[in-house]
Amino acid sequence: MKGLHWGFVLSIVLVLPLLTGCTIKKDLKIFKMTGAAQGTYYAITYCSDNNENLQPAVDSLLKQFDLSVSEYLPNSVISRLNNNDTTATADQIFEKVFKKSMEVSTASNGAFDATVGPLVDAWGFGFSKKAKVNQAMVDSLLTLVGYQKVRLLGGKLLKTDLRIRIDFDGIAQGYTCDWLAQFFEKKGIHNYLIDVGGEVLGKGVKPDGQLWSVAIEMPAKNAGDERQIKTILLLKDKAITTAGSYRKYYEENGIRYSHTIDPSNGYPVKHSLLSVTVVADDCITADAYDTVFMVMGLEKSKAFLVNHPELQAYFISDDQHGGFTIFYTPGFEKLLSEN
Repeated sequence: MKGLHWGFVLSIVLVLPLLTGCTIKKDLKIFKMTGAAQGTYYAITYCSDNNENLQPAVDSLLKQFDLSVSEYLPNSVISRLNNNDTTATADQIFEKVFKKSMEVSTASNGAFDATVGPLVDAWGFGFSKKAKVNQAMVDSLLTLVGYQKVRLLGGKLLKTDLRIRIDFDGIAQGYTCDWLAQFFEKKGIHNYLIDVGGEVLGKGVKPDGQLWSVAIEMPAKNAGDERQIKTILLLKDKAITTAGSYRKYYEENGIRYSHTIDPSNGYPVKHSLLSVTVVADDCITADAYDTVFMVMGLEKSKAFLVNHPELQAYFISDDQHGGFTIFYTPGFEKLLSEN
């Protein structure tokens, strides 16, 4: 999860939904709601024949989500488990995100790791002010990193070292979209576009049969540069998320340090990959794997994707000459708009 009020800082908001109005067909109406959540925004468009105001329910669900996995709330489930509160028990949200984290960590050989938070903090991208990082500090912190060092048993978080803490960077915000989608499905609403801080889930179609349109940004040269659309793709029953390294970084002694930390060595990644957009069947999966690919870099990601046809991805890399190189999977190409 990302945002001012969350401890999630690994991904960058790069996916911008094009929330153009739908053409009303029969008795379906178009409803839109926007608000603030998780230190960022949410924007939802859905099609329904019911005039019920669903925003209070959505806001309540978002607060419930916070109470599970927000590290900024001292009484949240994740905060209490991280603080070794023996009375704390994992709830449904925490269990889902934890299980998916472990699944992706195993599949990616640790490129995604929910225990990497201490290193993120040390490098100045988390809760704490940047430390004077040296190899000895990195080696020390690495003893607290490793998804194999934690497990969930009977709702209790078991750790090999009580100093280990869980940080659901790069995955929980994706699950927020899936969590809200479950609510809409239970309401009998099957055509909607949910965007939480740039993590997007599109289900069904607009009433006129058109697909939902989503834009991918061109990476900026500098963190404050205006955002520009690179390409547009069309979604139906898919989720899309993007992670990038070009808006969240700092420079020190002429060296640019990315916010993406490689759990295997404890250092910010140094490859030329600037952003990756992932399409999957659900948003929690897409969100986790955009982090995985930012850690792996382009070539390792391409090799990984050969064996994972359920994932589609779009990579933008620095060509080292002031421009960009693009690579995307064959399945991703089919989603691209001709416009």
